[in-house]
Amino acid sequence: MKKILFLLSFALLLCYPSASLFYAATGLQLWFERMVPVLFPFMILSGIVIRQNLTDSITEVLSPFLSPLFHITPGGIYCLIVGFLCGFPMGARTVAQMYERGSLSRREAAHLLSFCNNIGPVYFLSFLLPTIGCKDRRLPFFLFGMYGIPLLYGIFVGATGFGLPDPQKQGVGAKNSSVGKPVENISLSLEYAMDSAIHGITVLGGYMILFNLCNLIPYACARLFHLELTESFLGVCNCLFEITSGVRRVKDALPAAVLICLPMGGLSCIAQTKSMLKGTDLSLKTYLLHKGVQTLLAALYYLFLFRFLFLRLFPA
Repeated sequence: MKKILFLLSFALLLCYPSASLFYAATGLQLWFERMVPVLFPFMILSGIVIRQNLTDSITEVLSPFLSPLFHITPGGIYCLIVGFLCGFPMGARTVAQMYERGSLSRREAAHLLSFCNNIGPVYFLSFLLPTIGCKDRRLPFFLFGMYGIPLLYGIFVGATGFGLPDPQKQGVGAKNSSVGKPVENISLSLEYAMDSAIHGITVLGGYMILFNLCNLIPYACARLFHLELTESFLGVCNCLFEITSGVRRVKDALPAAVLICLPMGGLSCIAQTKSMLKGTDLSLKTYLLHKGVQTLLAALYYLFLFRFLFLRLFPA
């Protein structure tokens, strides 16, 4: 099966060179314009903060409120903040780094991973909502759908333990969970953070190009079988492969479909998350289970909004 898939992939690239070049260039452009300027500085700074053991100090003010609410430690609060403010895949990256250093137990790392790896607000407010034609008066509803649902889900998982590993099985990253690792020289932290960020951002770029090339599949099917596929349909397929280029294609034609795709983030975001978890025993399957539940909740929420509430509150 693997050989067949690889042969088909090569055949698509050779048979449709112009389309292949277009999709690959689109992925590269989006990576350079959207990912590098936003994520790369945060990757460096977050790496330094973690290796200097500054996470508890940064979250000291929020700990008395957020720790009992989400059932997480001060280090977990730092992962929560980064995951919601910085966007895919910084939530997963931060959780994995702190888990590897022994600052999080396996159970807490799995809990944070279940709801802290989301689309960032800068991307959501400055690119996605304007592209799909969001009106200002609907903004609070979209913000709740994007961030309120995962926050409430995180509270639910913390209270019930749904989908979390056995607390007795701490995993490889929690041998020194009470103390973490000692603070190192700042220059070493900077060097490590820089190397790690360069590697991480490069891998993300590769995934964006790869999954943009997956758009060759519906393109080739349409050409071979003489199908007349609408641009909206192709755009939704694009969202399932790589969300950013898909949003550009769909625009304001199917806003609900785009918003429903956001919790999972498409195959590209899943692959990026898997890359961030490499070297740990954190389960990607469990992560996908939680994201699947949030996608279902988002689908119910947005379908209700667009079908009933928006038509009554904000008629066209």
